[in-house]
Amino acid sequence: MPPARVHDAEISDHAAPSAAGRTWVFFRRWLANPLEMGSIVPSSPALGRRVAAAVRAGPAGAVIELGAGTGAITRAMLEGGIAPARLTVIEIVPEMASILRATYPGVTVLCGDAWQLPALLGAETRGRIGTVVCGIPLVLLPRARQRALVEAIEAVAPGRGFLHYTYCITSPLPARRLGLSGARIAWTPANFPPASVWRYAPLA
Repeated sequence: MPPARVHDAEISDHAAPSAAGRTWVFFRRWLANPLEMGSIVPSSPALGRRVAAAVRAGPAGAVIELGAGTGAITRAMLEGGIAPARLTVIEIVPEMASILRATYPGVTVLCGDAWQLPALLGAETRGRIGTVVCGIPLVLLPRARQRALVEAIEAVAPGRGFLHYTYCITSPLPARRLGLSGARIAWTPANFPPASVWRYAPLA
């Protein structure tokens, strides 16, 4: 079955929730599946600013955010100057995808599985993506699952690699075993828990 897309008609009657409401939805999802969420609370503005700075410093083109949750990093990128029309967010949880569409008008929201990224985005996006931002807790996944996501990203953004924010002190991915180079480009203690931003790129 192909991944579902979130259409305007599905959420047209829903107002954008408050920050407290978004946090409550996030917490309920964490209770239901803590390994999928990675953290008990959404990412902090401090982490969001570091991600946004890394995106601004990256190449031109579309920005794809994987695992957007209730949109803490989405908000930071928009506030950091990334135009809504440039941003596409992927979220597998329908309730969260609806919140994203209601909260961030102008941003493209797709409800589906990041591992199906080529099918979600379509062939027309290949070569037009500047940056991929990943908020999925990859460190918790089996190696084969990690590799599959790396390959999905490479299929839509060849040679670009991706940014990954994480709560690990060391690299959350075995970079070289996945054919990647990896470098931590930012860190903030003003997040709960303290968080890092890593840049991964395909090895030459």
